[in-house]
Amino acid sequence: MTIQRWLGPALCACWLLAVTSQTTSAQQRDVNYDEENVPDYSLPDPLVMADGSPVKEAQTWSAKRRPEILQMFAAEMYGKSPAPLDGMHAELTESDPRALDGKAHRKQVRIYFSADKGGPKMDLLVYLPATATGPTPVFLGLNFNGNHTVHADPQIHLSTSWIRNKGAAVVDHRATEASRGTSATRWAVDDILSRGYGLATIYYGDIDPDFDDGFQNGVHPLFYRDGQRQPAPDEWGSIAAWAWGLSRAVDYFETDDAIDQHRVAVMGHSRLGKTSLWAGATDPRFAIVISNDSGCGGAALSRRRFGEKVKRINTSFPHWFCDNFLKYNDNEAALPFDQHMLIALMAPRPVYIASAEEDRWADPRGEYLAGYHATPVYHLFGKKGLPDEQMPRVNQPVMNSIGYHIRTGKHDVTDFDWKCYLDFADLHFSR
Repeated sequence: MTIQRWLGPALCACWLLAVTSQTTSAQQRDVNYDEENVPDYSLPDPLVMADGSPVKEAQTWSAKRRPEILQMFAAEMYGKSPAPLDGMHAELTESDPRALDGKAHRKQVRIYFSADKGGPKMDLLVYLPATATGPTPVFLGLNFNGNHTVHADPQIHLSTSWIRNKGAAVVDHRATEASRGTSATRWAVDDILSRGYGLATIYYGDIDPDFDDGFQNGVHPLFYRDGQRQPAPDEWGSIAAWAWGLSRAVDYFETDDAIDQHRVAVMGHSRLGKTSLWAGATDPRFAIVISNDSGCGGAALSRRRFGEKVKRINTSFPHWFCDNFLKYNDNEAALPFDQHMLIALMAPRPVYIASAEEDRWADPRGEYLAGYHATPVYHLFGKKGLPDEQMPRVNQPVMNSIGYHIRTGKHDVTDFDWKCYLDFADLHFSR
């Protein structure tokens, strides 16, 4: 039984507000924002196999060590994801080659996860530059509140899914005309198009609703075995499901001649930054991987225990990771990996990590250090990572095969962030 059916809509809203308030209070009591209180820790070496043998060349990394690390993350943190079903298919539901006052070709595509059109599905919104003369490289990212919120364009289909309410995980409400463009400041559509890139986005709740209902909604039940009611302890949580959905978008890109399937940059913010990293780790078709303020469970080192910690994230969001990850509550030192090894899984593909100066909950230094400690793996491929342990100055991005910036401001996606991502794409897509 879902929380909402148990309490009823009105009581559910009050209950969620109370839980949110309690969670915030608990976070304030159990948080470390002092570097002096970061425990002594040692990180697992990404270039040492589980049997102790060293990794000295790129071929050994790719053939042996990388699969070993990927399997550990899947089994112990994000959960193992299934292959798509044979009946998955896509339908173009709307197309306008002169959208946004002639600046864009807009496409809206419905992707059904099975042959059953009444089952789970997701809506993909695509904007491509109207002036494009060949396949266009695209940025792909999930959004929090529906495709119609990324731009005020009145032709974007309103989401038919229940929309997550800001500040509470499951207060149900439907999309309305008033919500168009309400998240537009996070999506620099005009800048992206003017730089010659496309943008594709999906409401993450289409793939899996962002609340703990025992995985009875969303994509998970499609893959349950006879008698199964929820994922096994080593099977996918919501982050892995959202990442799986991003890969299904790339499946569609491979069928669309207007999109350059070989130049897809996946970008995500906050929990969706965690998602973009896991998508990049599991699917090498993502040519660039971008994490914006992803924090614990994303780019930040867990062993630092700074800002959000493993126990806190598992308590507040028990559906995000697989159940095996619960073993590491207040036990980060027992992890057989840390997030620098997640960053290393992208090698030799470019990866960009972004932080915000006031977003201490996400541990900007821990995010930077994950990139720094992934750098030796990039060196195997003759690539440059982050130069030293010293973070760059605020608003001074570093752009090698591993990119990084910390900007002024709070937990958000800004025009400064997008400028950096576009510059990074220009650098690595050789435009």
